[in-house]
Amino acid sequence: MATWHDFLKSEGTPPEWPYPIRYEKETELETDVLVLGGGIAGCWAAISAARQGAKVILMEKGDVSRSGAGGPGCDHWCNVPANPLSRVDPDEWALRMMEAEGPYSNGIGIEIQCREDYDTLLEMEQMGGKIRDTDDEFVGAEGRDEKTKFMLSPRYGVTPVNYPHPDWQKPGFNPPEERNNVVLRIWGSTFKPVLKKECRRLGVEVLDRVMATGLLNENGKQGARVVGAMGFNVRTGEFMIVKSRAVIISTAGSGQMWNLDMEHGGHSTMYSRNECGDGTAMAWRAGAVLTMMEGSVPYRIASGLKHKWYTGGCDASYENVQLVDNNNKKLPAPTQGWKDGGAMFSLAADIVAEIREGIKKGRYELPFYGDFAGMKPEESKATWNLMLSEESTTRAMVQSMTEGGFDPTRDQIMNYTYMEFQPSQQYRDAARGGGIMVDWDLKTTLDGLYAAGTSMFSPEDHSFAAATGRYAGRKAAAYIKSVEQGAVCRGQIDAEKDRIYAPVRREEGIEWKELHNGLCRIMQYFAGEFKTETTLNIALEEIERLEKEYVPQLYALDPHKLMRSVEDLSLIQYARIMLTAMKERKASLPELNFDRLDYPEAPKEEKDKYLTLRLVDGKVEFDRIPIRFWGNMKEQYEAHNADYTGVYKPENEERKG
Repeated sequence: MATWHDFLKSEGTPPEWPYPIRYEKETELETDVLVLGGGIAGCWAAISAARQGAKVILMEKGDVSRSGAGGPGCDHWCNVPANPLSRVDPDEWALRMMEAEGPYSNGIGIEIQCREDYDTLLEMEQMGGKIRDTDDEFVGAEGRDEKTKFMLSPRYGVTPVNYPHPDWQKPGFNPPEERNNVVLRIWGSTFKPVLKKECRRLGVEVLDRVMATGLLNENGKQGARVVGAMGFNVRTGEFMIVKSRAVIISTAGSGQMWNLDMEHGGHSTMYSRNECGDGTAMAWRAGAVLTMMEGSVPYRIASGLKHKWYTGGCDASYENVQLVDNNNKKLPAPTQGWKDGGAMFSLAADIVAEIREGIKKGRYELPFYGDFAGMKPEESKATWNLMLSEESTTRAMVQSMTEGGFDPTRDQIMNYTYMEFQPSQQYRDAARGGGIMVDWDLKTTLDGLYAAGTSMFSPEDHSFAAATGRYAGRKAAAYIKSVEQGAVCRGQIDAEKDRIYAPVRREEGIEWKELHNGLCRIMQYFAGEFKTETTLNIALEEIERLEKEYVPQLYALDPHKLMRSVEDLSLIQYARIMLTAMKERKASLPELNFDRLDYPEAPKEEKDKYLTLRLVDGKVEFDRIPIRFWGNMKEQYEAHNADYTGVYKPENEERKG
């Protein structure tokens, strides 16, 4: 198959690569703690470990200053019940959140988030991140506290006293009105550059544009202690070997196995284009236990295929905006928002049904609009200039619409939710669900290996990533005090070099886009909304055919295309893991959006268990672990953190500028 680069070679001059090419050249480094992935969780892990006196290296295939899903910004700091305006106890709120997230939640991570989120936010402020309305820009906006200058979020505004609640989306659930004050609006676009600056101030060695590709087991034995990692520079191709006494994986999940959408920005969800399951695949090959790998959901946010969320509906950025029809008629009451506000989309099942029936009966006329003009000017300004301007998926929208003349005090925004409503069930997302199993130290089942953020099973949001990254860094720094550097295996290094450099050792072949698209078609056709033993077997057979016939043809012209090619290898492996878990899980589990037509019921032994799996000598071993295996969240947290001093105190550290 001829490619664009074949054409350039034969008919013109291909562009010269602007960096020196150093394939195969090795650079070896050694450190105490190695962090893989420089997103929100990774930055916090590096900073936390460095504060404990550890020597730290941070490896990131993008630029740490803006990499990861949280790189462009964040408008909400969620689940921060320890803040001074909160009306709930952190441990109690953690329990509510765990129950609201369903049986397959991550109680360990949620407890850490609720206990340490406020400390993390204050530390962010000390670094230079903006978390308060110190310039009095939003005086008069509801939720603004004059004493602290904090901006409370409408999220969990007019909500039940015991929200989150497992029944809150069911018809007829009518909660009393009471605020919880557990979410703050923040200036998240200021965070990532500050985190990188703090990493460097603390002496963290930041390896920008270096892609981690494989873990190093002690003596090269799968399942043994993790003693470092390997990767390559995505601009020069140079091979990197980093020996370490502890490794923290914070490379996020994978959301690009069902759709490669090059026409709409080259990515499939709101997550970073670089999130391709690299860390999960690395942990799998090293012998770590994974769980919840059978679950997936339809694309809901920023897919390029739909407008839902980032141009109107359900996102926290819009939750206080009233939805009206084409005749300016208000739609039914929201489940979130201020008392006198609305919500551009309500998740409550009875409200959804009422609106849809109203459209059919002519009570409401499409299209619908978010009524910014009908809000108080202070609220409209806060929503447009703070919430939407700080969120990663809406920041560009605000900029382009403002340049085009949009005035939030005068105009409305069309809402597409009820015109498009449900996305195609075949375009799915696995980025937030399955992942690496961890314990109360956020340690994986492999000695020396930790996980944080969305690399863990059943993760949450931005502040979850921050709090768990900070926590994992602290735990890894404590661990290294009791171990020496382990021995690496030259054979493991050579095998990894052969694996990742194969595409640049070829003179021709297929490029990463073709391989990626082929994988997506397999997943769409045979692992979409409904699964059976037959379709899953076909999917695995097709994956095997990809690996045997097409991976050996994978060709990369330069280090950037090599990065995309190696991402394809991670995606294929991630897909194989998912399909294997789907076959083993002989039950339908609505909580995981998992439908097996040949097993419509879920027996108790399946319903009440996590399915875990790991790779041992080339074979997959399965196990079932009871849900809520973490025990009493408050007691376990305190037992594992007796030495944690609480709120960050900058006066205890000598500032160096």
